[in-house]
Amino acid sequence: MSNKKKLLIIGGTGYLGQHLLQSISESDKSFDFNLSMAFTYHSSPPSHLLLQSVPQAIHFQVDLQTGQGFDSISRTFGQPDVVVNCAALSIPRVCETDPTVAMSVNVPSSLVKWLSSFTTSDTLLIHLSTDQVYEGTKSFYKEDDETLPVNVYGKSKVAAEEYIIANWSNFAILRSSIIFGPQTISPVSKSLPVQWMDNVLAKGQETEFFHDEFRCPVYVKDVVNIIQISSNRWISDGKKMRLLLNVGGPDRLSRVQMAEVVARVRGYDTSLIKPVSASSIDRGVKSPADISMDISKLIQTLDFTPTSFHDGVKLTINNLT
Repeated sequence: MSNKKKLLIIGGTGYLGQHLLQSISESDKSFDFNLSMAFTYHSSPPSHLLLQSVPQAIHFQVDLQTGQGFDSISRTFGQPDVVVNCAALSIPRVCETDPTVAMSVNVPSSLVKWLSSFTTSDTLLIHLSTDQVYEGTKSFYKEDDETLPVNVYGKSKVAAEEYIIANWSNFAILRSSIIFGPQTISPVSKSLPVQWMDNVLAKGQETEFFHDEFRCPVYVKDVVNIIQISSNRWISDGKKMRLLLNVGGPDRLSRVQMAEVVARVRGYDTSLIKPVSASSIDRGVKSPADISMDISKLIQTLDFTPTSFHDGVKLTINNLT
C-alpha cells in the first residue's frame, strides 16, 4: 500500500460517491497513478452489490458530527493523498427544520481536524459545495460574487467553505449545481431529476413544472471527471491548490425546459408539461430563483469540456433501456 497513492471518499454510499467509486473501479486510466481506495458511510452499511463492484476499496463507518471513526482510518489506511468530501445533509427542507444538525454535518470540522492530526498537511481536500450559496437574483454567478444564501442549507455550505479556507491549505471547493445522471450500482433512495421527469411524463398525465427557477444541471460523470483531473494535477505536480470553482453544466434551464428536453429525447407529448411559478408551491423552505453559474473558470482552469443537458439526458435514458 505504501507504494500507492491513497484516495478517501467521504460519503461513498451516496449518489456522487458511488459514481466516483464505480468510475475508478472500471477504468485503470481514471488516475495517472496506482491507487489504494477507501470510503466512508454513516448510518447504513454499504450494500453487498456495492462491495462486489468495488472489491479493492476498504470501507469505514464515520460520524462527521463527532469525528468518531476517523481513528480507525488512521490505523488501517493511513493518511490519504486525496480526500473527496461528498457527504452532506443536502435536502434544503430537512436543513431548515434542524439548522444545528445541518451545520454540524455540512461544516467538515471533524474531517479537517483529523487531517490536521497528521505530521504533514499535504492531503488535497476536494469538497463538494453548492450553487445555493448564491442569492439567486441574477443570472450566471461568478465565483467571486457575494454569497448570500436564502436558506439554511446554503448558509451551512458557505460556512463549510469559510471553514476550509481558514483551516486547510490544500483544497478544491466545487460549487455544484443539480447533479443528474444514471442510477447508482446500489440504488439511492432520493429522487433523481431526469428519472423522475421521465417517470411522470411516461404516465401521460399533465404535470406541473417551475418556469421561473433557473439552474445549470451538471452531468454526474462530468463531476467525477473534474475530481479526477484535480487529483491528478495535485499528485503530478505537488503544488498546493486553493481552488474555488463553479461546477455546473453549460445550459441555464428552468424545470420546464429540463422536462421539455426529457420529453423530446423520449418522444413524449410536451403539452403534458404545465408551467407554474415556483412561488405557487410551499416547499417549506425558501428557494433561490436564479442561481445559474458562469463556468468559464472551470473550463479554463481544468481544460474541461462540459456535457450539455441534452446529451446528458440521452446518456441517462440509454442507461434506463
